[in-house]
Amino acid sequence: MQQHPRTFSHIGLSVPSVDKAVEFYSEVLGFYVIMPPTDVVEDDTDIGVMCTDVFGIDWKKLRIAHMATADRIGFELFEFDGHYKPENNIDFRRYGTFHFCVQDPDVEGLVERIVRAGGKQRMPIRYYYPGEKPYRMVYVEDPFGIVFEIYSHSYELTYSSGAYT
Repeated sequence: MQQHPRTFSHIGLSVPSVDKAVEFYSEVLGFYVIMPPTDVVEDDTDIGVMCTDVFGIDWKKLRIAHMATADRIGFELFEFDGHYKPENNIDFRRYGTFHFCVQDPDVEGLVERIVRAGGKQRMPIRYYYPGEKPYRMVYVEDPFGIVFEIYSHSYELTYSSGAYT
């Protein structure tokens, strides 16, 4: 049986404040709100049972908001009861997800907006093909310490020429 590529549906982030995260991701990155921040509690409603299936018993409550990118990728924001800030916000040696990436041709301008909004630039903006192509990238953090990357061009364009050769 031949496999085919799947589409990407959404990513979920745990944040210290759903309200502040919605504000940041809508005002700075331009994501739009599909469902505003909503409270969910551990109970016998359909959503309560679904969350218990995912998080286990005794998750108590959460706030959630649903957003989307310009290319229709979902962006879920979760604020959990009893959440905590990780000791290392880019534990790259730990298995699992350690970043996501957004694309903007104005990498420099987006980095400036992120920093003005309380985020952080983690490294200088780098070129994949210096002097040859304008493909740029940089790692940043949102105001909550969540690490993400910015590309100036699509993933396919950036790597189709063998960026590391």
